[in-house]
Order: sequence, then C-alpha cells, then structure tokens
Amino acid sequence: MKNVTFLNPEFFWLFVLIPVAIAWYIWKGKKQATLKISSLKGFKAKPSILSKLTPMLFVLRILALSALIVALARPQTVDISNKTNITNGIDIVMSIDVSGSMLTRDLKPNRLEALKKVASDFVEARPNDRIGLVVYAAESYTKTPVTSDKAVVLDALAGVKYDQMLQDGTGIGMGLATAVNRLKESQAKSKVIILLTDGVNNSGFIDPRMASDIAKEFGIKVYTIGIGTTGMAETPYAIKPNGEFEYRMMQVEIDENLMKEIARKTDGQYFRAKNNQSLKAIYEEINKLETTEIEEQKFYNYDERFRAFAIAAGILLLLEILLKNTVFRSFI
Repeated sequence: MKNVTFLNPEFFWLFVLIPVAIAWYIWKGKKQATLKISSLKGFKAKPSILSKLTPMLFVLRILALSALIVALARPQTVDISNKTNITNGIDIVMSIDVSGSMLTRDLKPNRLEALKKVASDFVEARPNDRIGLVVYAAESYTKTPVTSDKAVVLDALAGVKYDQMLQDGTGIGMGLATAVNRLKESQAKSKVIILLTDGVNNSGFIDPRMASDIAKEFGIKVYTIGIGTTGMAETPYAIKPNGEFEYRMMQVEIDENLMKEIARKTDGQYFRAKNNQSLKAIYEEINKLETTEIEEQKFYNYDERFRAFAIAAGILLLLEILLKNTVFRSFI
C-alpha cells in the first residue's frame, strides 16, 4: 500500500510478543508426557501426514495475532488536496531597450540575448503574477499586454530582436511612459515596472522625469537596470552591404543619475549589470523583493484500512478453531 500512515503506531510494540509465543510453543512441545510399555507391536500403523501438519494451527494463530496488531495500529491512507488563493497578486511590465547598442558584446553573446535568457527565467519563476512586455528605442510599443499566460510572454521575449522596426536611439521616457500606460488601470495590489537601458536618453518626446512622476501618481514602483560594462566595449557602429554589423571598441555611457532618480522617486531600486552573472543576480534580487502573498488550504481525506486486517485476523482464528476440532482433532 502506498502513502499509508498509522494512527496508533505504538501498538507495533506488541510484535515483541510474537518471539515469546514462538519460544513458549517450542518449549512446551519438548515437554511431552511419556509412557513406557514392553512392546509397541499392537500400535504399529502408517504415520499420518496430518500429524506433521499440526504446527500449522500455531502458524495460523501467529498470523492472526500479527494481523490484529496491524489493525490496532489503525493503518490509513491520506488524500491531500490543495486550494490556493492569491491574496496579493502583482502586475509587472518589463520595458526593454532594443536599440542597436544592445548588440554590444560585453555580455555574452551580446546584451540583448543575455537579457532575454535572464528575463525568461524571471517570468517562469513568477507563475502567480501577470506580466507584460514593452520594447523601445527612439520609439516604443507594447509587445505583450499584462497577462497571466506565461507561454505568450515567453514567446514574445524569444521574438525580441534588433530589426530596425523602431527608429534607433534611446527614448527612456518613451519606454517608461508606455509601460505606465499598461499598468495605470491595473487593479493589482502591487504594480511594478522593470526598466532596462544601456545608454542615455537621447530620443523621444516624453521626458523620463515626467514619466516617472506619472508612475508615482499611479502607485507604480520602478526598478531600473543599467546594462553594460565599465569602460570600453565592442559595439556595432555600421552595417556592411551583406547585412552584418561592423564592430569597434567604444565608450560605454549609461545615464546612471537619471536611472537612480527614477527608481528613488517611485520607491524602486537601481541596479547595474556589468556581466551575465550580475544581470542574473539582479533579476533574482527583484524576484525576492517583489513577493506574491499566497494563501494555501489543505484538505485531508482519510481512508481507514484497518478493517481488512481485523477481518483477516478473525478468519484465521476461525480457521484454526475449525481445523483443531475437525481435521486435527485426533492429534491434539
């Protein structure tokens, strides 16, 4: 039997009586009365197999005792069902910079691909929240509205790439404002934006500080991430006739003061990801900071299994009494 528990396991101590009973039976069998006579010729007869089977009665009694002990221990199986209520769900929008500089190779294989891997792990680690996706360069658009369908979000993340659909540049205000627009009417207890960039605000018609003021007005917390190493990095600067990028070493510039101001104003935090490991650690830290309260109720359904052992013990005892008073009557 699988998943069996015992309500009264202390009754298993009664099994120490089994060896005692066996020892008593053997000792008693050796102390048999003897009768001495001058000749056994008048008693000669073929030995009966039943006389050799009489110990079977004792075996039946031991089996009955064992079954009774197990029945007293109250074996039962437990079926546990869970009911989960999300008491404090979170709506999250990831706003991702997809400008050409995100192809810089200071993270492996580049910033954008490293981000997609880490962001996918983040999505999978939050099964109870709704997540949306915004991409931006000089302009911005919603790639996925907030949804609880993680397959949709993961598929959208996998499809994020630099494809020149958006005018190149870095419009941090545009990316933040679009993310705010996706969350402003959310009824979630907590609303969060993860805003990532690798540059400075040089495009778009919305000021990042104004966008952060709007986020604060709607009670939206913004975690900002600056991605890129310190110093020089191998950055794309031109496209060859065959469509491949030309790379050269260029200075990494991130407007950290702006990103820190946005995070501070909205009660979020600013992080700097200089390599793949630190980027992963940042998303893990945000995952810990934004926890969803879950109320779980467990229901236990007990199925008693002692009856089968009690019935077996009764049958074994009846069988012993029946055999003792019928088949083995002449040998006892």
